[in-house]
Amino acid sequence: MHVVATAGHVDSGKSTLVRALTGMEPDRWEEERRRGLTIDLGYAWTTLPSGQDVAFVDVPGHERFLGNMLAGIGPAPVVCFVVAADEGWQAQSSDHRDAVAALGIDHGVVVLSRADRATGQQVADVLSRTRAELAGTGLRDAPAVVVSAIDGTRLPELRATLDDVLARVPAPVTTGRVRLWVDRSFTITGSGTVVTGTLAAGTLAQGDRLELLGHTGTRTVVVRGLQSRDTSYPSVEPVSRVALNLRDVAATDVRRGDALVSPGAWPTTAVVGIHRTTGAAYTDVPEQLMVHVGTASVPARLRPFGADHARLVLDRHLPLVLGDRLVLRDPGSRTVLGGARILDADPPVLRRRGDGAHWAQRLAGMDPSGDVLGEVAARRAVQPDRLRRLGLLSGHDAEAPAGVQVIEDWWVHAPVFQSWQHQLRAAVQALQERDALAPGLSMGAARDLLKLPDEKLLSHVILGAGLEQDGGHVRIPGSQGNLGHIEPAIARLEGRLGVDAFRAPEADELAALGLGARELAAAERTGRILRLRDGVVLLPTAPALAMRTLAGLEQPFTTSQARQALGTTRRIAVPLLEHLDARGWTRRLDAGHRTVVR
Repeated sequence: MHVVATAGHVDSGKSTLVRALTGMEPDRWEEERRRGLTIDLGYAWTTLPSGQDVAFVDVPGHERFLGNMLAGIGPAPVVCFVVAADEGWQAQSSDHRDAVAALGIDHGVVVLSRADRATGQQVADVLSRTRAELAGTGLRDAPAVVVSAIDGTRLPELRATLDDVLARVPAPVTTGRVRLWVDRSFTITGSGTVVTGTLAAGTLAQGDRLELLGHTGTRTVVVRGLQSRDTSYPSVEPVSRVALNLRDVAATDVRRGDALVSPGAWPTTAVVGIHRTTGAAYTDVPEQLMVHVGTASVPARLRPFGADHARLVLDRHLPLVLGDRLVLRDPGSRTVLGGARILDADPPVLRRRGDGAHWAQRLAGMDPSGDVLGEVAARRAVQPDRLRRLGLLSGHDAEAPAGVQVIEDWWVHAPVFQSWQHQLRAAVQALQERDALAPGLSMGAARDLLKLPDEKLLSHVILGAGLEQDGGHVRIPGSQGNLGHIEPAIARLEGRLGVDAFRAPEADELAALGLGARELAAAERTGRILRLRDGVVLLPTAPALAMRTLAGLEQPFTTSQARQALGTTRRIAVPLLEHLDARGWTRRLDAGHRTVVR
């Protein structure tokens, strides 16, 4: 199926034309049929001569209902632009033209209606004026057909022209994420809540779980059933008009402008960076605007950065991504001010003086079609799934562009990764030069220094910087052997213990050597000494030497027997035996006995 929206001034004959083409009544309200005035969106469908199914979304032409018109045309990829041949171009024609231009619609048919009321010269003049007015839009080269819906003049030609136009419309994406903008919500007795919309991409199926992003928040709903053209289907592909019977939500909780999306696949935002595509310079438009996207109409505040770029703050969060087109409307005059395209759907928070100017400069240099490298550079590091959700990547096997370092599930801008390495190595070197006894830079300090988005990146930075990680610290390889000014004191201690392995120095003796807790910890890290509880300091070889002696004792043995065999004091023997127990070399049998583990 294809979906075509009508456009055109009030009383141009849009509804009459749709009725003649489809045999269906697009005006749904009794008041519309009574007044002969389309107020809200209407829907009808037919089959063209080629066998192609087409659905029409009929929109109101009156300026008072411009918001409804934009909700109808917003999700539609093709437009049927109608101008009455007997009345010619009208003020509302310009509004609808501006909407078509703002939305970037470039597939459609121009229809001069009510040919039965116009002379040949009138038709020629109106067509010439219409061509001139549409020259700046995607419909500048659209085929034109002059028809009369009343007497059927050239309706077959219009059907054939529609067939030709629709045949040239690019095929929609049938896989991937769904974003269905809701245009109606109602209740059917026995079925419950039903919502309708135009499915532009992705596939919907019965039983699907979707997220409803609405005025009242986000909730999960289930597709109980779905229809297209009053016929039930197990699944529907784009582009189609669809009606979804939803479970777990009341009709009053769903409104026009809400969106049904694939769970977890769409980011939501209330702040976007935009680029002007049509209309007045941003420096000349009001600060307070109405923004139309899909079927949504949201109040917003504009902060211009020159004529062509701006920051837009919406009144509520919407599922928006790079490349989405917006229509900006003046709520006071009910006129279309112009169109915009989203360049940044996740802009930075402007906290400090100069942040706005910096971001505006970046915004001006962004590519509307998506600059992946620029986005990674701006974020320093980002996960591909985030880029995918923002509309910068498609598929799950996208390759990182040149200039991006792939680290596990992160894409890091290569210069940023190099900067992290340089910063970390410089900090570690500075610490070592300042304090040779320091164990290195703590992992916490390293994370705080680099402000990494994920802790697991740190190990890669450490490796890339030629550093090593040990015991919760980062240091230069080989630096642990450097004891600086305490080297002579440690050497004297080693000499003393080398003569009498189990005569550990007392606290005052260590103090006389200038060895406090910090100095001893540094020596222990280098493997020069072994520290036991209660301040006992021995050589690392002491446990093995002790085991040779203890293995020769009659088993089991007492603490006193061990102390005598080792020629030491109880102050030293007890911590040493506990150390041997902890290593599994000896086993304590009771309060007074141990045995060597064979």
